[in-house]
Amino acid sequence: MASLVKFVVPPKGFEQKGKNYYEIWKIIFEIDDRYIPIKPVGRGSYGVVCSAYDQKTGEEVAIKKISNLFSAPCTAVRTLREIMILRQMRHGNVISLKKVMLLAKKTNFKDVYLVYELMETDLHDIISSGQPLSKHQIQYFIFQILCGLKYLHSANILHRDLKPANILVNRNCDLKICDFGLARASARDEYEFMTEYVVTRWYRAPELLLCNYNYGPAIDVWSVGCIFAEILGRKPFFPGVNSMDQLKLIISVLGKPGEDDIALLHCFRSRQFIRSLPYVRSIPLSSFLPSIDPLALDLLEKMLLFNPNKRITVLEALQHPYLTGLYNPEIEGTSPADVNVNLEEGTKESIIREMLWSEMLYFQ
Repeated sequence: MASLVKFVVPPKGFEQKGKNYYEIWKIIFEIDDRYIPIKPVGRGSYGVVCSAYDQKTGEEVAIKKISNLFSAPCTAVRTLREIMILRQMRHGNVISLKKVMLLAKKTNFKDVYLVYELMETDLHDIISSGQPLSKHQIQYFIFQILCGLKYLHSANILHRDLKPANILVNRNCDLKICDFGLARASARDEYEFMTEYVVTRWYRAPELLLCNYNYGPAIDVWSVGCIFAEILGRKPFFPGVNSMDQLKLIISVLGKPGEDDIALLHCFRSRQFIRSLPYVRSIPLSSFLPSIDPLALDLLEKMLLFNPNKRITVLEALQHPYLTGLYNPEIEGTSPADVNVNLEEGTKESIIREMLWSEMLYFQ
């Protein structure tokens, strides 16, 4: 069992709360003596993150604490998914999980500390900052997202929650996809159903909004399209206030779907709803994004197609003329095997605890 480090002077942003404990934003934070905390760097519903110095490797890392893991069953399941996926992922555009700290016993642990490579910011902050982005920077961002996504899809993994806040970036424009708590394997056939409530609403594909349960990799491509449009326009492209408003916003831009597109919807009520809408013509994306490279708009249009079967694939997007000179199929790798992470939200705590403990042991 790792001992806890004792600091004489707490780092900036930390408040000492006893011999071996520090408080970050009202969260008690323990840390393995291998790491020296530097500063808090983020917090949200997922937990609290601080940067730290790894005395063994000489690197700075990010340590995320997920508190009271079993107080909400979905938190434990999502944490387990994240660990299971990242333990097996090795790609330059997917965040690296370096270690899971073991600071308690199997029968009583309630908090988990995950150690990641440290990134400086995320696309949400970059977009919000108003910092100018060159054409080449935007190309490089989209290229890297697609490369990471191609690798994930080759492992049969759908991310299911791609958004600017889940795309981490360094000052040299290197980019990593993170947050795999909602990820899972794609459905194998039309009878293998998947949950509908995935993807933050603004980045949610029409087939999800219309209750299609056996969706596939095209949902991630739609999310990339929404991110691409947000980078180009410096604001969310489909900022719906609820699911119905989200769908109406999409149709107001793309136009009312044709009968061949409507026929693909599995839900009878969804088909009825779409058919009941008045006819709306599509609006050229150049109307919303003037002075944008026509090749960028062409790629964006192919990503933001209502029908997932007509939507451009990740590989086709990488080969699109907009990304000419960036994609090299001889360099871009694929995952050596499928990753199975189809855990149900209702799985018993005892089973999740056992599986989490086994995953932690891999990192020791």
